[in-house]
Formats: sequence, C-alpha cells, structure tokens
Amino acid sequence: MILIVDDKQENIYSLKKLLESKGFAVDTALSGEEGLKKVLNTDYALIILDVQMPVMDGFEVAETLSGFNKTKDIPIIFLSAVNTNNKFINKGYESGGIDYVVKPFDPEILLLKVNTFVKLYQQTKELQTAQQALRAEIDIRKRVQSELKERVEELQNTLEVLPLIAFTANEIGEIEFVNHNWFKYAKSADKFPETFENEVDIEKEWKIAFAKQESLELEVCIKELYSTKYKHHLLRIVPIWENQKLLKWIGTFTDIEDQKQIEKKKDEFLSITSHELKTPLTSVKAYIQLLSRSLREHESDQIKTYIEKAQLQVEKLNELISDLLDISKIESGELKLNKKDFDIKLMIESAVETIQQTHSDFELEIIGNEQPLIVNADESRIEQVLINYLTNALKYSPDHKSLRITRSVADGNVVVKVKDSGIGIPPEKHKNIFSKFYRVEESSLKFQGLGIGLYICAEIIKRHNGYVGVESVFGDGSEFCFAIPVK
Repeated sequence: MILIVDDKQENIYSLKKLLESKGFAVDTALSGEEGLKKVLNTDYALIILDVQMPVMDGFEVAETLSGFNKTKDIPIIFLSAVNTNNKFINKGYESGGIDYVVKPFDPEILLLKVNTFVKLYQQTKELQTAQQALRAEIDIRKRVQSELKERVEELQNTLEVLPLIAFTANEIGEIEFVNHNWFKYAKSADKFPETFENEVDIEKEWKIAFAKQESLELEVCIKELYSTKYKHHLLRIVPIWENQKLLKWIGTFTDIEDQKQIEKKKDEFLSITSHELKTPLTSVKAYIQLLSRSLREHESDQIKTYIEKAQLQVEKLNELISDLLDISKIESGELKLNKKDFDIKLMIESAVETIQQTHSDFELEIIGNEQPLIVNADESRIEQVLINYLTNALKYSPDHKSLRITRSVADGNVVVKVKDSGIGIPPEKHKNIFSKFYRVEESSLKFQGLGIGLYICAEIIKRHNGYVGVESVFGDGSEFCFAIPVK
C-alpha cells in the first residue's frame, strides 16, 4: 500500500486516481501528524510526501520516520511545487527521502519511479524475512549442536565408567570413541579386538549389520592384549535413531567368561551324571520287567497297578536321561545324524500313533498329509521333534484335548505345524522359548520340566538346515512349527 500525505485534497485526489488506475492500493493523510499516526499503525511500501505543509512539513515527517526501526526503511518520494531549488532538494535527501519530484511532473515517469520503489521495498522486506528466518535457523542449529555436544559428552562419560568395553561409531560406521577398557584388548581405537583363531570376523559381521542398519549381537572370544588368555564376551552394537535419522551406533563387549565356565562345568556334570544314571536305570527297568513276569500268575490288581506306575516313572526318568545325553552330545558336537530318504507322511502317522498309545483321550485333526513326500533326513530325530511338539501341546492344554497337525510345502521346505488350544505364551517370551533350560515363568510352577526339550528340537532342526518357530497368544493356544528341506 502507498501513503499520500498532502494538505490539499485536490492534490491527493488526482494523485490517488493516477495510482489506483495502475492497480496500486492507496491510503491518504491531510497533514504530517495524521501521516505519522498512520505510518506507525500500518505497513506501507512507499510514502509520497508533500514538502510544504502547515504545522509539520514533509522534511520533519521524514526525519521523524527515520528515527524508528519500523519506519526507517520505508522509501519516501518528496513532491513539491514551491520548494524546487537545489537547497530544498538536497534537504529532502538529507531528511531520508530517496527521490525528489517537482511539479508539474510527468505522470508516466512518476508511475515508473513508484513501481520501481515499491518493488525494491517488497524485495527488501522479503530479504529481511529470509535473513530473520536464516538467523532463527542458525540459532536453532547452534542450540541443537550445543545440546548434542552435551549429550555426546554425557554418553561418553557414562560409557567411560562402565565395567565393560564400550565404544561408539558415527552414522557412516567409523569408530569415534572407545572407553579405557577397550585398550585392554585392542592396540588402536579403530581396530576390533583379536578373536580366538579368527573364529568370528567381527569387522565383517559389523559391516553386514551396518549395511542392513540392524542391531548386531554375537558371542566372541577375544584375546587380552598383554597376555595369552582369551575371554568370552557378548558383543552388542545397536543403532541410535532420532526423528527417523540414524545418529550413531553404540557398542559394548560384556565379559561372560565366568558364565561360560559355569555352563561348561554344568554341561560336564550333566554329561557325567546322565551317563552314570543310564546303567543303573537300565537295570531297574529290567528288574521291573522280570518282577512283572514273575508275578503274572499271582499278582493282584493292586500289585499290577504298582508295577505299571513304577514302569511309567522309570520311562519318564529314561526320557529325561536321554534328553540330558542329547544335550551333552549337542554341546560336544557329537550329535550324529543318520540321514536317509523317507516319507514324511508315514513319519507323521508313526508319531501320532506313538502319542495315542499314552494319550488316548484327545481329538486330532491332520491337514495336508494325504500325499507321500520324500525328504532326506534322520527320521528318528525328526520324529523325536514332532513327538516333543505333540507332548508339549497336550501337557500345556489340560482343559482342551484337541490338536491340529498341518503339513505344507513352502520355499523348498516341508513345514509341519502343531496347533493347540492351551495356555499360550506371552509375546515377549517367544524369542527365548527354544533356549536351553528356558522356562516361561507363568507355567513353570504348574507344569514340570527342565526346559531342554525345545532346545534339543531346535538343535536337531538346525543340523538339518531347517528352522523352528512359534506363534502364540497368551491364554489362547500356541502353534509350533519346524521346517526341513524337501529332497
């Protein structure tokens, strides 16, 4: 908008009409005082100011406007028919005007000047707005950088006091900080510690995780820098995100040597114990069978019941010892597989028949097992996995004696699923369900077991280049599956 300040109405009228005919928005004031009030309350792109006015002339108005931050940059064109000599023209420029036009003037030239000064003012305002936005952005960046620096320093101080090896890497994967524990195992800050006989290439695994932008977790055995000892550590490297932008990576090596030694001694104990128990248990089982045959003609129903219960408990103990022996073989790498071609259809039917001999009071639905399907695997071990799944399904479904077995083929694997309607497993427990000696707290008090059956199943399937899995809703049943390659 353009403001015209003139004490003569006829001058204002003609100039206003001229400017409005070219599309300019125009405001007017009949005195210098009125003009000042309007300028202080309204944003104008240009002021056309008459020089000769009573009380407060145009020069005084211009000088007053130049004293305010809000109005000092508004361009002013002086307009005069009386004060036309150089003395007044110079005073106009000294007062803050950008042009001095004398009457009579050429309307086309005046319009050209008005148009130029309005555009210059608009461009100046846009530039000021951009500068303000830039300053604001610079201030924000400085504040964010300061906050980030404080957070980084706080993080580094935290990592420095931790009783483990800790480090950080930037967004492009370069290690930028290591705590003092790092140098107990590594000579420089940019090289990972040496692993035992290069069993794991930490650098390679880290690059894979970095490329996928996924967390890395693996067990490594690293060498102390100034000794010949190797110690087991759990390496974890996790990405740190903010507003969906990767900021950095934080990694730790946690010393698990004591835990590993305890597990080793426990495995040795289980191995020795299970082997030592196997021989007397076999003798007990044989003597019970002999006792049963000897009393076949003389035993009462009560004695017969006692013998059957003793046989049942001996069989349970035998299964437990067999599981412990399997764990011992798995840990020592001695679990052998006798692979051969067999029909998985017949294997599923055999497993179901075995379960029905001890559990006759359940309903079973089998889906997709109508046609033969040949696989090359250890049939007895695969059947062991399925029987374990079925036994668990019945065990953890005391109020729902219905099961469903589903067989299908996907991605070159035969997939077998066992679905029950039992107590289910909380979702946060799924990832540990196949771990050794792991038991879900919610069921561990109600249902007996050592938590080794599913671990053995997972190891058997792993050695067949397959996979295991579970889907479960707490309180609404579980579905366990395993998959092995089709021949």
